[in-house]
Amino acid sequence: MASTGGAGGKRPARKSTGKSTSTSTGKSMSKSTAQSSAKSTAKSTAKSTAKTQPRSTVKASSRKAGGGALAAGAARASGERAKRRSTPLIAAVPERPALGLVSSIADTEPREPRAAETTATEATLGDTTTANAPSASAPQRKPHRPHPVAKAVPTKKAVAKSGTRTTRPKRRAAAGSSTEGRPVVVDAAARGKLVAVPDESVRIETPTPRSQHVAVAPGIEELLRAGVAAMRVAAEAMGLAPEEVEQRVAETLSFVRRRLTGDFMVDEFGFDEDFTEHAYLPLLRPLYRRWFRVEVRGIENIPTEGGALVVANHSGTIAMDSLMTQVAVHDEHSTHRHLRMLGADLVFQTPVIGQVARRSGSTLAANPDAERLLSQGELVGVWPEGFKGVGKPFSERYKLQRFGRGGFVSAALRTGVPIIPCSIVGAEEIYPIIGNMRTVARLVGAPYAPITPTWPLLGPLGLVPLPSKWIIEFGSPVETADLGPGAADDPMLVFDLTDQVRETIQQTLYSLLMQRRSVFF
Repeated sequence: MASTGGAGGKRPARKSTGKSTSTSTGKSMSKSTAQSSAKSTAKSTAKSTAKTQPRSTVKASSRKAGGGALAAGAARASGERAKRRSTPLIAAVPERPALGLVSSIADTEPREPRAAETTATEATLGDTTTANAPSASAPQRKPHRPHPVAKAVPTKKAVAKSGTRTTRPKRRAAAGSSTEGRPVVVDAAARGKLVAVPDESVRIETPTPRSQHVAVAPGIEELLRAGVAAMRVAAEAMGLAPEEVEQRVAETLSFVRRRLTGDFMVDEFGFDEDFTEHAYLPLLRPLYRRWFRVEVRGIENIPTEGGALVVANHSGTIAMDSLMTQVAVHDEHSTHRHLRMLGADLVFQTPVIGQVARRSGSTLAANPDAERLLSQGELVGVWPEGFKGVGKPFSERYKLQRFGRGGFVSAALRTGVPIIPCSIVGAEEIYPIIGNMRTVARLVGAPYAPITPTWPLLGPLGLVPLPSKWIIEFGSPVETADLGPGAADDPMLVFDLTDQVRETIQQTLYSLLMQRRSVFF
């Protein structure tokens, strides 16, 4: 360009005029092109600078780029950027009524609140501008829509620290329910703690007591009704009133509780009074009252206190007469005394039977044990005939066997207690013995192996005793106190007293047999 301008000075004026015109036109075109390119360059520079540099830096760079239009464009761009920057990314959540934040413990199980729920709760109940304003250093988050209802559920640790006890209802309250309740509202000032705030707009149904929700399984209710009806029928058959049945059931439950807790006493002989009164005698009473229909006479001859020796005849194949005498003394006597019976060695060697005998007050038929019981003021019963009387055939019924050597008399003489004769009618007929299997008895170690009309022909049914009518009569006592303890060493005196007691019982048996109308009535 410089060389071309220099050469143009030597040409003609017309040509130079054209050259000057073209030159000026080219200059003006190049100037406008340069200005437009400068504007576009300034705008792009301002845009890139506005993203990375502050507002003042952008303005300075725009001024350096030159031109008022460029400066105005850069100012507008930076203003828009500043306006968008001052606008928060998350809009302030409008305040909601307390109804939206009510949290019932019955709705959900306790859990840790999520970050989104905690943020929404702070935005609703706290300072929304402070909670949601982004900091200069924190990265910007994408805007999101808050949950329509945020529930802040406290954790179990928070509930334990707060000391607030809450009741968990079984189901939600129905809409429009009139049941009053106290909802639990989580306040921003006390997050993590349960604060009971009354709110009439929210009601929680009061939990129904557990007793009103007890449901009986199908079929169980019918079984219970049938059981109660069966108990009533059994009570009527036994002649018991419904109130008495309820009393018996209550006594039985109380007895079971005492056995489980060990709240009972046992004396030195193994006698358990609680077991005897609440388990042993109740099992024998149905036989005593309904099956054998025992009639007791002369019960007033038994002293109300102090020791005494009851001597009775023995029969019946199975020693049921001793058991019925024990029930008669306890139930018919005014003071309900317990008869402490003396038994043979075989009784206490038999499993189960020996333990029950000890628990019910029986002890070994030995003079030392008998004397100890009598000296302690106990009522002692003895059956001197032993197995000879129990196992005698039916043809010899009501004929007393030998009373032994009179050991019971010597025990009564040493302790100075009276001897009370006892006669029992009806026991001979419960198992009439028509034969004896001696070989079988020796094999099993029993004193006899009876054959009755029902045993062993009917098998287990042969063990059911026949329902004979019983009469038990206690005779007048034979006093021994005036004879003194030394009389026990006189054999003739002991023999005379033994024979006297035996004859008294035998004559009473004959008298009762004459008075009895029938074996079974």
